[in-house]
Amino acid sequence: MASLRFPFLFSQPHKTPSSASSDATSRSFSTVAVALASGGSALAAGGAIIAITQSPKNPFLENAMNFLLSNFSPNKNHSSPLWGSVSLADNSAPVTESRTGMEFPSILKDTQRLLGIGLRKKSVFGLKNIDVYAYGVYADDVDVKKCLAEKHGRHSVSELQQKEELRNHLMENDIRMTVRLQIVYGRLSINSVRSAFEESVGSRLHKFGGYDNKELLQRFTSQFKDEIKLPRGSIIELSRDHDYILHTTIDGKEVGSIQSKLLCRSILDLYIGDESFDHKANEDVESNLASLLHK
Repeated sequence: MASLRFPFLFSQPHKTPSSASSDATSRSFSTVAVALASGGSALAAGGAIIAITQSPKNPFLENAMNFLLSNFSPNKNHSSPLWGSVSLADNSAPVTESRTGMEFPSILKDTQRLLGIGLRKKSVFGLKNIDVYAYGVYADDVDVKKCLAEKHGRHSVSELQQKEELRNHLMENDIRMTVRLQIVYGRLSINSVRSAFEESVGSRLHKFGGYDNKELLQRFTSQFKDEIKLPRGSIIELSRDHDYILHTTIDGKEVGSIQSKLLCRSILDLYIGDESFDHKANEDVESNLASLLHK
């Protein structure tokens, strides 16, 4: 799914503008709508902005401008919800994953900022894709600047947004991070989660470790015990603390912690690595990480 690219950009829920209160206001709204719908260009949008900003102060016109610019942008996918810009430094409002409606806090644990949102899908017999869970990737802003600014800070935001190595350095360095999973599929069992991690994390442990890591994998997957229930909306957090300690939390309760740089790297690779579950999340992380380094 394509998105407009602004600093700290994520999808936002649809907001319907209020109705017109006068004939003059309605005429202004109609004129702008026709200009945008027929032109479909930056020039038409610019004309609409001028027309509205030169009108007397009117809340309806302001709402109309926001509505129209969102819906008639040249990059807008009209089959999906509106897109908006969220500056994590100034706005603590939740951010919505547009395909599932799952909301993610912009700031987690006081200092960790949301960098990207993705969706984990699973194919059933190659016939149907099921939305399993939405996920948000967070990183501590102080740690990011401390560990990455010296190497990458001299580059402009636009240059940084094209540097895929930013994600690799984010995963390799001792930066506090959290991947927050929010369950979408209401019939998901803990056994399915455990089996999925055995396969996906196991392959990454072998990829980065280069040898058999069955014991480390078993220590991680054994945290997902049979008695745990995962109804829709349940939250699993996989958090890397300093010294590469991975904390696993389910619905606010910590179920285990393991110190292993290899395990932390393998977990993060699932969500922002080159073969991640959702490449849109990778793009958002690169873009927002670049903006964060220049704040």
